[in-house]
Amino acid sequence: MFQYFPTNYVWSLSAMIAITHGGSIGEVEAMCAPLRDAALAGDDPGTVAFFEAWKAGADKLAMLADEDLQRGHTLSAGEKFARAGLYYIIAERMQAHGFDARLALYTRSLEMFELGRTRGRENCARVEIPYGDACLAGLYVRAEGLAPGQRAPIVVVMNGLDSTKEMLQKSVMGTMFARRGLSALFVDQPGTGEALRLHDMPAVPNTEVWASKIVDWLEQHPEVDSKRIGALGVSLGGYYCPRAVAFESRFACGAVWGANHDWRAVQQARLKREGENPVPHYWKHVQWVFGAKNIDDFFEKASHMHLNGVLDRIHVPFLVTHGENDRQIPLKYAQETYEQLVNSPKKDLFIFSEREGGVEHSSLDNPLNAGNMIADWLTEQLDGTLV
Repeated sequence: MFQYFPTNYVWSLSAMIAITHGGSIGEVEAMCAPLRDAALAGDDPGTVAFFEAWKAGADKLAMLADEDLQRGHTLSAGEKFARAGLYYIIAERMQAHGFDARLALYTRSLEMFELGRTRGRENCARVEIPYGDACLAGLYVRAEGLAPGQRAPIVVVMNGLDSTKEMLQKSVMGTMFARRGLSALFVDQPGTGEALRLHDMPAVPNTEVWASKIVDWLEQHPEVDSKRIGALGVSLGGYYCPRAVAFESRFACGAVWGANHDWRAVQQARLKREGENPVPHYWKHVQWVFGAKNIDDFFEKASHMHLNGVLDRIHVPFLVTHGENDRQIPLKYAQETYEQLVNSPKKDLFIFSEREGGVEHSSLDNPLNAGNMIADWLTEQLDGTLV
């Protein structure tokens, strides 16, 4: 992985997310350059400096986008608004829960992403899925070439621990499904994005509770073939997705971009400083995500986050992928998930090596080849159009 901050994996990971999710390497370098010394202190110290540098970069882009609008250059403005939204959300995800400006910056990122979609005329629409007394917000990307009255297969993309629907829609997944005749739905499920920040919905281990509501909604969608709904989990989605497919039989197939077979064990390892964290202020972050009162309460909730005794319920095709140099989740968990898919009629395991790239966590170092491979596999299972 390109490690802009050689001694700081977590900060470098944020830079890579920006570069591989629609950012400009020149803009990222300009924001990161003043932070080299601050990064030497470790993951947590200096995150306010990170916030200020990335917010300033996003603020400048938003101003430039406004100037484009005044000239009538709406497409140029849309691109800048979208990148500003990306930089705002990366600045936000690096802060500790309780940081005063966090919610305001998150709201600002949503505004920028919305302007990016509308002014940039993107193939992407905001949707809201009923869930309890509120809703789950999603981004719907329509399959290319869909004729009026035609229904397409769809992939439900599930967030990880600290990603959001906007981040994943701005990744390679934002276009690679649509080009293959598959629609895609990027969702802020409980514990992520809007569900956590705006509706106070913490993560839950029994992911089928919210996944079933998503499938209910898709079955009523006029452009969706309800018999061809696939699921893809990214990072901690490597737990959420298999669990959802195991207990929600209407999914036609599933895949994980990074296995997460035993997240409870990963938390015990992180207590011992084994493996890398995805964000600074990690223990504050996970307590927030799971609505835990304290660290002991969090570990009690995390004790349910494993897939042992679950995967034999999966009776549809399933793909497990993992980077061979994943520094967050050990490679052995990919093998465990694969081995326990005993009733899947087609189970595949692919480990991304240096040869094809994408060796880090969820291939954040180089997502192109890995992403296309996953998209091709899902297209084959859902009878999309391979080109």
